[in-house]
Amino acid sequence: MWLASPSPEATRAAGQRLGEAIGREGAVIALVGPLGAGKTLFTKGLAEGLGLDPAALASPTFGIAHEYRSPGGRPLTHVDAYRLASTAELEAAGWLDWLAPGAVVVLEWGDRFPDALPDDHLRVELARVAGEPSQRRLSAVASGPASEALRVRWRDAFSGRGAQPGRPRATRGS
Repeated sequence: MWLASPSPEATRAAGQRLGEAIGREGAVIALVGPLGAGKTLFTKGLAEGLGLDPAALASPTFGIAHEYRSPGGRPLTHVDAYRLASTAELEAAGWLDWLAPGAVVVLEWGDRFPDALPDDHLRVELARVAGEPSQRRLSAVASGPASEALRVRWRDAFSGRGAQPGRPRATRGS
């Protein structure tokens, strides 16, 4: 599945729809993309979809991780692995504790520590569109049955929305 995101607002809206699609079982989401691709903006939208105030969410680049609780008590942990050098450092920061059942964990720079990710996670890649500074292409790949069900719910959240200006558009394919 991939999404065309014509603006930062659409990238945030895509994150919001993913947050709304997450079930009670929680999710681990590995975000991949270069600096400035919109990973934190996407995560703000995801937090909003979980019922959190997106203004409270800040990039954890220097603190490694920030933990939040949704109004329903669900934990969201936003991890930025940019400054980490090893899986051991990620685990020392609390990685294994954050993977509790029902938790939502977003790992920015998830491609840096593939061995630390659980077998069942959703990888979301944010890529810049050449010549279009505000546009992004988001792609999602599931690695197991729970993340595949989440990916399908997320894709289905775009049904009937078409190619409205300022809104992300999903493909019909896988």
